[in-house]
Formats: sequence, C-alpha cells, structure tokens
Amino acid sequence: MKAQELRSFDQEKLDSLLQDCYKELFNLRFQKETGRLTNVSRPRQVRRDIARIKTILRERELAEEVTGELPSG
Repeated sequence: MKAQELRSFDQEKLDSLLQDCYKELFNLRFQKETGRLTNVSRPRQVRRDIARIKTILRERELAEEVTGELPSG
C-alpha cells in the first residue's frame, strides 16, 4: 500500500489497518515456522506497511501538537 493512499484514510481506518497488519504478520511468522509459507517476500511487505502506517500516525500526532488540529488531506 502506498503512503499517499494511507494519508487519505481517517484515524480509525489506519488503526484498523495497523491491527490487521500485525495479525497478518503473526500468521505469516506462524506459517514460516510450520513450513507452509509460500510467498517468502510477504513478511517484508507487511513490515513495511506497518512502518508506513505508524509513520503517518506519528506525523498526524506531531501536526496536532503543533497546530492543535488535524491536518487536512
């Protein structure tokens, strides 16, 4: 998922996506340990998605501290 797409989502949607990514990453780790992981690049993609989401959440948090309101966009 691209960062530009993520920026268009609201806070609740980003929180939901973050939780889904953590669940998927857990399942992928479990598949790896049991030898059932077919797409070995997927854990890396999910970790990067988590990082993107957390970065956007942090940007919004900092913008809110500075301006006192959420940025539009």
